[in-house]
Amino acid sequence: MADTQGSDDGRVVIKKYANRRLYNTASSSYVTLEHLSDMVKQGVDFVVYDAKTNEDITRTVLTQIIFEEESREGQNLLPIQFLRQLIGFYGNSMQAFLPSYLELSLATFAEQQERMRAQFANIGQGGGLGAAYEEQIRQNLAMFDRAMKMFSPFAYTRPEEPAPPPKPAEPAASDETLTALKKQMAEMQAQIEKLAKR
Repeated sequence: MADTQGSDDGRVVIKKYANRRLYNTASSSYVTLEHLSDMVKQGVDFVVYDAKTNEDITRTVLTQIIFEEESREGQNLLPIQFLRQLIGFYGNSMQAFLPSYLELSLATFAEQQERMRAQFANIGQGGGLGAAYEEQIRQNLAMFDRAMKMFSPFAYTRPEEPAPPPKPAEPAASDETLTALKKQMAEMQAQIEKLAKR
């Protein structure tokens, strides 16, 4: 049961009332979806409960925040093809596996961004900055493409881009990361094959 007076295991408790108003019990003030969006961006962990039933509705509220962000001009993060595929997974045999895969993919993406920020700090004003940035983007897009093809090898294509030419071997510094990613991909592929046989 949630501690509706302050926090739930260290998380800020938000109550949603029948009039659709959201109440932050930690600050004793009403908040909007925009406030909650800012809290997410600041790393503030919160949970949202229906004030009447005490049901946890955090997922619904976070989805509403994404909807609001996607509705703003120039704020789109989710490509239409991705949304179509995501909808296609509801009721699919892979539905149970997809959330953990997406979570892992986003965590890996965030880790790469942190690594890239560190590289930028080390490069300083050197001329290699643009090349490093382009290489990171290329790696991120390639990782996303591989992930989408693994789930739907025939449906997902990126026709607007030609296939990249073969590239030389990566430097030793990234071998560790590449090996870890390959291992994760192999484990996920094994899980997919196991689920497909059921």
